Amino acid sequence: MGGAEAAAVVEAASTAAEAAEDGEDGRMEGWLYLIRSNRLGLQTSRKRYFVLEDSALRCFKAAPAPSSSSSKREDPVRSAVIDSCIRVTDNGRESVHRSIFYIFTLYNASNHYDQLKLGARSSEEAARWIRCLMESALKSPRKDEHVVACSHRRWQAFRLSRRSNRMHSIDWTILSSSHNDPMASDVIAPSAWTIFGCTNGLRLFTEAKDGGSRGKYWDDHPAIMAVGVVDANSEDIFQTLMSLGQSRSEWDFCLREGRVVEHLDGHSDIIHKKLRGDWLPWSVFRGMRKRDLLLRRYWRREDDGTYVILYHSVFHNRCSPEKGYIRACLKSGGYVISPVSQGRQSVVKHMLAIDWKFWKSYLLTSSAKYITIRMLGRVAALRELFRAKNGNCACMEFSSGELTRDTGLPQGGNERRKIEMQSANECGRLEGPVEGLQGGSNRQLSSTGSLVQLNDATDEFFDVPDESEYDQREAMWSSDESTHAVDQRHAKLSSAAVFVRKLHDLAVQKRGYVDLQGAADADNAPCYYGHTLPKDSSCTIPSSWSMTDPTTFLIRGESYLIDRQKIKAENTLMQMVGADWIKSDKREDDLAGRPGGLVQKYAAQGGSKFFFIVNIQVPGSTTYSLALYYMMDTPLEKVPLLERFVNGDDTFRNSRFKLIPYISKGSWIVKQSVGKKACLVGQALEINYFRGSNYLELGVDIGSSTVARGVVSLVLGYLNNLVIEMAFLVQGNTQEELPEFLLGTCRLNYLDASKAVSLDEC
Repeated sequence: MGGAEAAAVVEAASTAAEAAEDGEDGRMEGWLYLIRSNRLGLQTSRKRYFVLEDSALRCFKAAPAPSSSSSKREDPVRSAVIDSCIRVTDNGRESVHRSIFYIFTLYNASNHYDQLKLGARSSEEAARWIRCLMESALKSPRKDEHVVACSHRRWQAFRLSRRSNRMHSIDWTILSSSHNDPMASDVIAPSAWTIFGCTNGLRLFTEAKDGGSRGKYWDDHPAIMAVGVVDANSEDIFQTLMSLGQSRSEWDFCLREGRVVEHLDGHSDIIHKKLRGDWLPWSVFRGMRKRDLLLRRYWRREDDGTYVILYHSVFHNRCSPEKGYIRACLKSGGYVISPVSQGRQSVVKHMLAIDWKFWKSYLLTSSAKYITIRMLGRVAALRELFRAKNGNCACMEFSSGELTRDTGLPQGGNERRKIEMQSANECGRLEGPVEGLQGGSNRQLSSTGSLVQLNDATDEFFDVPDESEYDQREAMWSSDESTHAVDQRHAKLSSAAVFVRKLHDLAVQKRGYVDLQGAADADNAPCYYGHTLPKDSSCTIPSSWSMTDPTTFLIRGESYLIDRQKIKAENTLMQMVGADWIKSDKREDDLAGRPGGLVQKYAAQGGSKFFFIVNIQVPGSTTYSLALYYMMDTPLEKVPLLERFVNGDDTFRNSRFKLIPYISKGSWIVKQSVGKKACLVGQALEINYFRGSNYLELGVDIGSSTVARGVVSLVLGYLNNLVIEMAFLVQGNTQEELPEFLLGTCRLNYLDASKAVSLDEC
């Protein structure tokens, strides 16, 4: 390949990478990385060019030359059909050989070993690929031959990973249809914040106290939030905030040094921050010892480009308090970065509720508030950092993968461009002989091709040189992570169990850290399915349930397909008649079908009563199950959409079952974790359906998603201080199915994990 041809290829690749988004023809293309695991569990990456078009994902070793005629297109190295059996999961942010990737996995719903793990250099790029792959799978016609292919494909022996346990993670918001719904919330709720001042261009808010809050854990250290506008896109700000490397010294005047103690999964880690001792006025805080923080950090990206980063303090056996430092306690904190002005600017919200551990009581209120507000001023420093960069002022260069362990500056732009041209030429020279070995045009796209075929073992040692390898390193994953790749396998396998906050000893043994809140074990009540959680309409008894006001929730109105407007729900189709709060050493399925329970009691009596049960399961060494029982007297055939849902296949059910969550009382970190946006649960989590003569039970497996598991882990940690409200419905997509209607609602009052009924003792 000549120099002109190589330049053309580089230009085409650059154009495709910059565009890298779904167009009108549904085509998506760009550079991605094949992520593989060897027998030792160590991950490797291989750079490939992928093209998604016509429900097919094609893999190339170089960017294919543009051609106006489809007959002249280059043959891919490998291809796979993206049909309705293909699912996509978001695995979050991972380090592979000290390079940062945003990982997502394609897998076949009928055989989870048929999977393909890919990585992108930015979360925005990964989100676009995930969106396009999901839409391609949904749009793919489900022909009879495709159904056969989904169920009886011939699976190759080569697998992406030798682990038998699947660890899927997918952001609930990706499939929440939020890109169709212009409203940011599906819940009508009062504002939780009250403004009390403005300083340095930042508005300051304090969190309003929830009336009737049972715990005083938050009262002594109220949450304070600073809000400002930064002239940068949300992803750049997110990368800056996540970095604990050298670039942080340009804006974070509080931080002396930071590191990652343990990487939990793609969306969670444990970090240690040492604060400087000179960022507070010496005359006011004379003799004050320096503080440090040991935090669990969790992040996610919303479908509209908003990033959420949450923190709270934990204990960890690999990071004990150090001499010369007092460990402060961050009870709730984080950032919300929302794009505005068509993505050119972002609104940054920074919130802190922190106990600075003063030993003098008279310093507790005024000084703690002053220090917290002073630390929130980092938003203004962040704003000035990007203002200086936009003005081409002299400052350290920052890239999305900076976060480097090396303290040297990244290489210059001209040098990187030379590497890019050289990489393209090398790629062109290598491509010819390898393609010849593969048979070239003899390879054809087949409906029986599996995803593992894209993981071609014959080109295991071929890789496209990556110009970003020289500056895409991660300092925050420090020397403590030298055994990270092997340890990560064991850590991930037990992460669901670890996040159950009440199991202190188990958490310390398995993961080495526990949260600062806990609960003692309590005596277990006898088990009677449908009645293990008491009802309390007054909402005063802890660990109880009641129905909540349906007008709190917004649903699609009759004209939704025209104006995209939602309306208040007026009532529910079903009545909530019972609830279970149980724990066991295994997953408990089909509670409605067990003898002696509420549902079987009505079944024995006969009649037309129909039950709808939602069984939310949090697996681990101890599995917690929250089962909600709804009943209706109306014959099923008189509600066509519900009848179709009850008697339909799992694919239809997964595409329609919707949950609207709402934390009406609780801390900011939990409210921000859960959100108030409806989500299609079956597209985000695995649901097992159990159909009986008079019921349908949905077993929602929280363990099938690391994102959902991370959210639930936060909720469990503060469970006895929360009031949780939920609404369930079947999504209406056509005019005949509108307006929507709520199946039922519930309100869970201050649940206590220690009060869950143990089935092992029943």
